[in-house]
This record gives sequence, structure tokens and C-alpha cells, in this order.
Amino acid sequence: MGSEQTADELFQLLSDEIRLDILRTVAVAQNENKQRGVASLSFSEIYDRVEVDDTSKLSYHLGELTGTFLRKHDENDSYAFTHAGEQLVRFVLAENYRQPDPVGPIETEGGCQWCGEQTLEAILEDQYFMMYCTACERGATAYRVRPAQVRDRTGEDLIDAVAREQVGDLLKSRRGVCPDCAGRIETEIWDTEDVPFPGEPPVPFITASECQSCLRFLSLPLPVAAAYHPESISFHWGHGLDILDAGIWKFNGYLYDDQWTAERVATDPAEYRVEFRREEATLRLFLDETATVTHTERVRRRGQR
Repeated sequence: MGSEQTADELFQLLSDEIRLDILRTVAVAQNENKQRGVASLSFSEIYDRVEVDDTSKLSYHLGELTGTFLRKHDENDSYAFTHAGEQLVRFVLAENYRQPDPVGPIETEGGCQWCGEQTLEAILEDQYFMMYCTACERGATAYRVRPAQVRDRTGEDLIDAVAREQVGDLLKSRRGVCPDCAGRIETEIWDTEDVPFPGEPPVPFITASECQSCLRFLSLPLPVAAAYHPESISFHWGHGLDILDAGIWKFNGYLYDDQWTAERVATDPAEYRVEFRREEATLRLFLDETATVTHTERVRRRGQR
């Protein structure tokens, strides 16, 4: 098969159980061998492992998969995954096409940006991991959840898993790489006056990040997005806060009590200043209209050395 299939043609290739079994077989062999490189199986090895009537039928199905989900090495008549094949089979093995198991409510510590309460409840709602304030019952955050995440985890173990995936996603997005498809992420800063909020927003600016390939969209309060800059990570680590080991719901309290703030300090071109205050010290990040940090300042209060 060529590389110019339409999406409907691509998915028709997966309509036969034998073809899915072939892809699973290559994945299992790769795992069994624990090879560091790309694993491949010969025609005869696949034939021994897959339930298929005869070699001609296997040859037909391998031909259908080759070029899209498998690559053929002619020198030894073996088959290995393409990028699409690797991604597809991991999705199938994890059974992430199934409905996620019910979640919660799970009570956990965090911050409400609306009322300052420090206790939240997590539930699964419309297949999103939702955090609600136990006091004002408003949403504190929402993030995607995968069925494999919730299948064998409960309570704080599940919350930690969501937080760690979230951190990885945000670090990639900050560098302009989509965490889903590796396409190009473009980010701009929006004024919250132009965005409908159910009440007074905790900060006047948010970042809006969108993948130019798969259209994944992510918005964050500007100080939260800026918190994943290396200077911020270092600053907060030195003051007892590990940015890389917490979900963003842990930061909402800093928005509520003005420890984390954002303001526009220049126009044409636009420039923004985010301030992080911890104990006696302040870190200032200056960002352009794409939320790129242009320079930083560390300030200590008077009387401190």
C-alpha cells in the first residue's frame, strides 16, 4: 500500500482481526526480546504465531499492512513497525478505546482559585478528570484522562498519575511541541476580559495554546503557564515547592492570594510580567505576546540579604 491513503482507507485496513493480530504479535515479540532497537519478525515467525489458514492469506494481509503500519526489510524478509503501527498497537494493547472506569469522588489537597478553599474533590465527568472545590463547588481544573490510567489506580495514586502526565504535557507544550502528535504548538496570550468566565477570573491573562496539526487546545492562567520555565522551577525548588511533582490544581491558591500575579507592562509590542513570591524573595519573568520568556529578575525584599 502507498503512503497517500485517506483516513477512511487507513482505518479500513484495521477491519480484519488477522491484521490486528499481526500487529499485536510484532509488539509482543518486541517486548519478549527486550530489544533496544526496532524489533522485526520474519514471515515464518509471524506465520508461527498468528492464527491464519495458509501462507498466501498471511502474505495478503502483510501486504495490506506494509507501507502504513509495517515496514518490510527485503534483505531478510522481516517486518517492523512504522510510526503509525507503533502508535496504533500501543493504543490497542492499552485498551484506550474503551470507556474509562468510574472515578471518585476522591478528596485531595489543592487550591480553589475562586474562594481559596484548600480541599478539592476529583471525579470523572464526560471522560475528563475534574476537580471541584468542596466549599463553593466550582471547578478548580479539568484535564483529560485515559482508560489505562484509571484501570488499576485509585485515590491519590490516580491523582499522582494524572498530575505527572499533565506535567509532561505542559513541559512539551511550553517548548512548542504537541504532547499528542508532536506537531507545532502556537501560543498567544488572551485578556480574560475577552473570554467568558463564570465569575471574576483569578488573573487578567491566560495563555491559549493550539496544535497546528491535530488542533489540541490548552489554556492556562498566565502565571501557571510561566511556572514551567526553568528559572521558575529552580526558584520554587529553592523555596520548598517542586513544580514538576504537582498538578496545576495545587497552584490555584497562589493565584487566589496574589502570590502569583500577571500584568501587562508594555504595548506595541506587548510585554507581560509574571511575579512569583515565596517568603522573602520574588522572581519576575518578562514574556512577549507568544508567552515566551525574554528575561528574568530575582528580587529580595528590603532587609534581606
